[in-house]
Amino acid sequence: MTVWAGLMVPCTVIGILLAVPFLGPRRAFFAVGPWYARSVGWFCRIPITLRGWEQLPADIREGRQPVIFMSNHESQLDPPVLIGVLPLPAVYIAKKEVKYIPFVGWAAMLAGVIFIDRRDRDRAMRSIHAAALEIRGGKNVVIFPEGTRSATGRMLPFKKGGFALAQDAGVPILPLATLGGFQVLPRGTARIRPGRYDVVVGAPVDPAAYPERDALAEEVRRRIRALIEEARP
Repeated sequence: MTVWAGLMVPCTVIGILLAVPFLGPRRAFFAVGPWYARSVGWFCRIPITLRGWEQLPADIREGRQPVIFMSNHESQLDPPVLIGVLPLPAVYIAKKEVKYIPFVGWAAMLAGVIFIDRRDRDRAMRSIHAAALEIRGGKNVVIFPEGTRSATGRMLPFKKGGFALAQDAGVPILPLATLGGFQVLPRGTARIRPGRYDVVVGAPVDPAAYPERDALAEEVRRRIRALIEEARP
């Protein structure tokens, strides 16, 4: 299973590159990229479901209102799973080192991933402001506010950069509970196990209603935790 998932990475990226001359970089990525998660889900017996999307306001569902998706982070499979299941194209905020990973970095650059230099605070803040302009211009973004994958399946403390971005951009935050990654591919292993992935979407959070960044972060964390608890059997 792990070998199949690994082989599908270069195959998917090559497919994206072949589509670029016809569709352009971003459209090529979102036309071909979601097939990675779907093929891995099929071959590795990992059904992927999305719940709660139909309850969102029509402006969000139909892509007229850009949003920032914020999810818990249990597995290295979480990003491709979200790319495969979310009905709207959404890019990631990623550390700049990702762009140097063969195939993965190439695909990320084609998708328009926003890279941030975490080791340089001034550059990171400039990147966040530039990202806010892109979001206001219509780009949807996915952020894992924990900053890294959980080693236990429990949520880690949230970093504040994503909430500064949300306040700067002035767009709704959509809380997501991404469940199953810790059982399918936990941190510290390369072995993919059969299991299900459930992505549950919560109600939008308006950053303007929480002028204090800590209060905004706590509200989003509370909602993600509630989605996780409601979704677990």
